[in-house]
Amino acid sequence: MNNSNVSVSLVSHGHGDMIWSLVDKLVECHEVSQIIVTLNIPESNPANLHSKVVLVRNEKPLGFGANHNKAFRFANGGYYCAINPDIELVFNPFPQLIKVLGDPNVGLVAPVVINCSGLSEDSMRCFLTPLAMVKRVLRIDMGVYSDHHGVGVLYPDWVAGMFMLFQSEVYAKVHGFDERYFMYCEDADICTRLWKTGVMVAGCMSVSVIHNTQRADRQSFKYLYWHLLSMILYFWRHSWSLPAKRQL
Repeated sequence: MNNSNVSVSLVSHGHGDMIWSLVDKLVECHEVSQIIVTLNIPESNPANLHSKVVLVRNEKPLGFGANHNKAFRFANGGYYCAINPDIELVFNPFPQLIKVLGDPNVGLVAPVVINCSGLSEDSMRCFLTPLAMVKRVLRIDMGVYSDHHGVGVLYPDWVAGMFMLFQSEVYAKVHGFDERYFMYCEDADICTRLWKTGVMVAGCMSVSVIHNTQRADRQSFKYLYWHLLSMILYFWRHSWSLPAKRQL
């Protein structure tokens, strides 16, 4: 394992050109030594793959956590990065993100995520609780870290899973994502487990990526159903035993 290199995990659900465009950007990042592309459903791929690319084809579709855990078995970098296929890199984010991980107490870092209109998304959030979700639905408190002015590094309760850079040894220590979540809340869960083990979650406010978001849970009952099941599992596992974060 090369401790200075990044292994990136991408999962395609028929994303086609979108994911290969992201691969082209990642190839240009000096820190990225390996790009593990999982084709979750049957689809074609470019005939000539870059030497950094490891191609994985699933016999049947797997969930978010299961796909990234499977990809981690191929990872050889000291850092492991799970990225959504609909992320766009404006510039190389890894040097500054890796610098944040230079703090031995930090095991996971994420950049600021902005949408196509240039507005920040709610990617850095407070712990999930039933009361917090009621407040969010009623729009009393959205449960996000929204005041980032003058902040170099933020330490949110959890970061959204569209871009997560881990210390590989930390990812292995917590056994990766909990595969009982098929989709949704895997990110909240792994961040909560990190805090419970004394490992800090960070947001690097000087780095941003673009998220070409698709809110499938608002368009399909199936996705809404998975979202609700994941929230119930998270509440059952964590809501009554949330970690006491160290004073920062």
